[in-house]
Amino acid sequence: MAKGIALVAAAAALGLAGYYYAVHAPSQTGSAIAQAPQSPRPVAVEVGTAAKKNMPVLLEGIGNVTTMASVAVKSRLDNEIVGVHFADGAKVNKGDLLFTLDTRAIEAQMRQVEGNIARDQAQLDGAARDVRRYTELVSKAATPVTNLENAQTQVATFSGALKADQAALENLRVQLTYCSIRAPITGRISMASVKVGNFVRSADTAPMAIINQTAPVYVTFTIPQKHLPDIRHALAAESANVEIIIPGDTKRANGVVSMIENAVDITTGMALVRATMPNEDELLWPGTLVTAQMTLRTENAVSVPSAAIQASQAGPFVYVVKDRKAVVQPVKIGRVVGNETVITDGLDGGETVVTNGHLLLTNGAAVTVREPKAGA
Repeated sequence: MAKGIALVAAAAALGLAGYYYAVHAPSQTGSAIAQAPQSPRPVAVEVGTAAKKNMPVLLEGIGNVTTMASVAVKSRLDNEIVGVHFADGAKVNKGDLLFTLDTRAIEAQMRQVEGNIARDQAQLDGAARDVRRYTELVSKAATPVTNLENAQTQVATFSGALKADQAALENLRVQLTYCSIRAPITGRISMASVKVGNFVRSADTAPMAIINQTAPVYVTFTIPQKHLPDIRHALAAESANVEIIIPGDTKRANGVVSMIENAVDITTGMALVRATMPNEDELLWPGTLVTAQMTLRTENAVSVPSAAIQASQAGPFVYVVKDRKAVVQPVKIGRVVGNETVITDGLDGGETVVTNGHLLLTNGAAVTVREPKAGA
């Protein structure tokens, strides 16, 4: 009986051992798979080409838009405003009526002077008749010479009075024109600081409005003195063209350099340059801070898309795709022109460089080229 129980226990133990081995022991196929090395997955990247071509040598400077002419509109008379004939901020042309002043007092003075002129003319005519009469009588010895001389004096007196009144009338006519204040230049006018009913004086310091000429305008910017020879050569060759970049606007304005200041600032070593811009579309607004970009010349150089340039502690580099692998290539940067960067050393032109997908790359990583994303 005891021997039978022992045999049953031994059989059960062997069965459990077989089950444990079957469950936990790896098969030969699974072991072979676990031990096989897995190759890294290629990184999908976008690429561009390092091209050797003519690239412009650009000179940039920060500048301001300034007006060629700015006029503060003021009154020449102490008078009341009876009319404002423009909208605030409107474009006005030279000669446009801006303000009208009260003309009644001047017109009344003109009528008074006109009456004085008529009186002076009548008195002058009478004195002239006396001269003619006394001249005839003196020739016949019928009257003393004194009477003729007195008549001649009256003619001179009335003639002087007539000229004085005529000059007073002319002065009033000029003052009447001051009652119609017109735009002295073409430009963009500010808001009116006075309205109908306000009393203005010739001694007022604040202008009634300000007109800024907006076409053409100046752009004044500064450049390091080391670039002066290049700019002077461009001026002599009449090729000193300037492109103005306006913050927040995709459009650009074009003009030419018109002058270089006659001295360099000794404290900063910067020279002041002024460009004349036609600005017919009023793209440039007076007082705006802009970037002036001037093309000095063109040079044959290797350029890559600026997106390909990466930075490290050792300096800038690009990933060059060779045999489907990304290889780190140190480069030296010359300048940036728009969306391209000029390379002075490290590339010969014709290389394929990575422009997108750098985050997953390491030196020698396998890559696969993908199409640029829509809108990129």
